[in-house]
Amino acid sequence: MKKTILLMLLFVACAFTASAQKFALIDMEYILNSIPAYEQANNQLNQASQQYQSEVEAKAKEAEALYKDYQKASASLTAAQKTQREEAIVAKEREAAELRKKYFGPDGEMAKKQEALVAPIQDKIYQAVKQIAEQKGYAVVVDRASAQSIIFATPSIDISNEVLSKLGYSN
Repeated sequence: MKKTILLMLLFVACAFTASAQKFALIDMEYILNSIPAYEQANNQLNQASQQYQSEVEAKAKEAEALYKDYQKASASLTAAQKTQREEAIVAKEREAAELRKKYFGPDGEMAKKQEALVAPIQDKIYQAVKQIAEQKGYAVVVDRASAQSIIFATPSIDISNEVLSKLGYSN
């Protein structure tokens, strides 16, 4: 009997605690797309990506051209010449792979550029969300764009426009 009453009191206390928490949503994609600096950063990243990709493709085409020349001439080459050309092809393919890693790897130029261009914008958004959450007493702020399990949420808890206003952008 005492355990049942204690369990009921614990359940009621948990229910009151859970209902007292306030939640909010933001749509990070919407916020980012509303900030002109983010669009400029994306344009710069796309231009750099295209430039780097063309350089990598040029190296790969050089390796492919060497391989085609090797195939055409392989019947008339000596064993030493074949080995020399094969090594040149492998070296050119390796150069292309190293260039791809240099530009697009986890610590590559694109990752560094993204960190330099996009991270400051994301940090400002985070600070604005944090300030709003502290002012209004939100226990949790969820990003609607990345939360795949949200099926429906009432628009009244979406604070995306407040975040934009806090950052100095109006919609």
